[in-house]
Amino acid sequence: MIVLDTSALIRWIDGSPELSAAAARAIQAADRRLVSSISMWEIAQKAKQGRLLMRLSPGELVARLHRTAGVEIIAVDAQDWIDSVDLLWDHKDPADRVIVALARRFDCPVISSDRVIADFYDKTVW
Repeated sequence: MIVLDTSALIRWIDGSPELSAAAARAIQAADRRLVSSISMWEIAQKAKQGRLLMRLSPGELVARLHRTAGVEIIAVDAQDWIDSVDLLWDHKDPADRVIVALARRFDCPVISSDRVIADFYDKTVW
C-alpha cells in the first residue's frame, strides 16, 4: 500500500517521464494506491487557475481513478484534519499535511518528489 501525493498522481496518470523509476516501481508493486481527496481539490484549483494542463479534466480524472484497479480516493475526514494539525512539522501547506497524515494513518510510504515532505516523512519514495 502507498499514498500518492498530488504531483506524483498527476505524473503517474499522465505517464510522465518525470516520474522517477523508484516511484514507478513502488506504484506498480502496490496492491493499494491511496489518493487523498484533497489532491482532487488541488488539481481542480490548479486547472481552474491555468497552472495545470492535463489531458483529462478534473472530473474525468476522478472518473478514471474510480475505474482504475487498486486505486482508492480516501475522503478527508475530521480525524485527518486533526492529525494533520498535530504533526510536529513546521509546514503550512494543508494539502501536504493531510497527505502525510494519511500515509501515517496507514503506516505506508508516500510517493512524492517534494523534498519538504521527504525531509519530514522518512517513508517517502522518489
